[in-house]
This record gives sequence, structure tokens and C-alpha cells, in this order.
Amino acid sequence: MSERKVLTKYYPPDFDPSKLGRSRTKSTGPKKLATVRLMAPFSMKCTHCGEFIYKGRKFNARKETSDEKYYNITIYRFYIRCTRCSGEITFKTDPKNMDYECERGAKRNFEPWREAKLAEETEEERLDRLEREEAEHDAMKELETKVLDAKTEMAIADALDEIRSRNARIEKADREGTRTDVADVAEVVDDQRRRQEEDDAEAARRAFQRSSLPDLMEEAIEDEDWDDAPVTATPAPTFEKRAKPKNQFGAALGIKKKQPTPDLPAKTMLAAPAAAPQPLLAGYGSDSD
Repeated sequence: MSERKVLTKYYPPDFDPSKLGRSRTKSTGPKKLATVRLMAPFSMKCTHCGEFIYKGRKFNARKETSDEKYYNITIYRFYIRCTRCSGEITFKTDPKNMDYECERGAKRNFEPWREAKLAEETEEERLDRLEREEAEHDAMKELETKVLDAKTEMAIADALDEIRSRNARIEKADREGTRTDVADVAEVVDDQRRRQEEDDAEAARRAFQRSSLPDLMEEAIEDEDWDDAPVTATPAPTFEKRAKPKNQFGAALGIKKKQPTPDLPAKTMLAAPAAAPQPLLAGYGSDSD
């Protein structure tokens, strides 16, 4: 009986191992892809049926090694199918942006690197944007700017009116033949204005004097008299306790109060002594009968 576990094998004397060859058949069909389990790396929308596939959904994907490389980093491609219409969706790795790139079958909802590219701006653009944001959000500053602009416009309008009036005076003086120097005219105008302001101040002062309080005939006390005056002690105030009258609420309501009975005077006279009782059989058995 042979052994159950054969540890040694029989090789004939004419065995030639060099004559043994391994025949490998080359596959002529498509390259077989490895199947891996993965989750959707980003939220996407299927272009076939419009189904939304959210980030983190699990799929059985086919993994393929592409011929593309980024700085000697291999780029992998994954194939998944839509959960609604079974349409094929393809995306691959993106080492440049440290993310994934959707190729076909779906459209990515948000691509962060595009937002980063749009966010890139120069220093001048950044300063302009900050100034615009501050101007939009600072309402008080905007109000102050409007007030300053209004004051500036008013000052400009006053200056224009003054220039026009001065030109009119010069033209009038030219027509009348009594033209004076512009500086003299300005001095005259300033003097008139100063004189008018002084007159207004004087009139206001007189009006305030007339409307002031009348004199109360108060006598001024000199310091010397105050020092010579004897110091008298002020008496301490005294307080007297008074009973507070009671409010007659009953009289207001029409309730008559019962008057107390006056006390009777004490009896000064003594009561007369009572007469002695007369016996009923006083004369019974006497000899008068």
C-alpha cells in the first residue's frame, strides 16, 4: 500500500529538465481591469438622466492605470455606473490639485481649484475690493462723505455768487466811470460786513439787558462788616407732637355714629332706712277686747 503523503517523487534516469518548457498563451481580448470598492469622491450629476450622486456613495468601480503621469506620479482612472440609468461615469485622479477630475458621463457640481483661480487677484485689485467693501458696509462713513460733499458744494456756490457779484460791481463801475481797484472794493465789503456784525451784537446785548431779571434791591455785604459781626448761636429747633385728626369715613358714607351715654353722677344722699314690719297678730290676746 502506498503512502498517503508522497514526500519524494520518482525521476527516471533519462529525465532532462531542460526539455521542459512553460507555454503561456497570450490573451488577445481586452485588458482585464481590477474591481475595487470606493466611495464617490465628489458630488456629481449624471448627464444621461440628471440623477444627483452625492459624495460618499459606495460603488463597485473598475480601476485602470492610465498612461498619463504627473511628475512621475501615476494617474488612475475609475469607471462607475449611475444608480438610476446605469450610465457609465469616468473620473481620474488629479495629483496637481490633489483632487479628482470628472471625465465623462457626469458633471461635477463644484470644482474648488476653479474657485481658487478666480480668487487669485493682484495687490491693487485686492485693495480696491477692500475699499469698496468698506464703503458699502460703513454707513456712517458714507453719511459723513455726503455731508462733506454738500458743504463743499455750498462753499463753491457761495464763492461763485461772490465772484459774480464782484464782477457785476466792476461792470457797473466801468459803465459809470467810477471804477475802483478790486482790492479797495473787497476792503469796503469787509468793513461793511464787520460793521453789520458789530451792530447786530450790540442790538442783541441791549435786548438781553432789557429782558434780564429786575433788581431785587439786594444789599451787598462787605467783608469787613461780615468779619466784625458777632457770631450768634442758632437755637436748636424744637418739635411738638400733635395728634393727627382722624378722617370721618362714616360721615361721608352716611353712617351715624352711636353717641356714648353720659356717666351718671354719684349718689350723694343716703337711702332712707326701711320701716320695720308690723306683726299681723300684734294685739291678739290682749285685754283690750
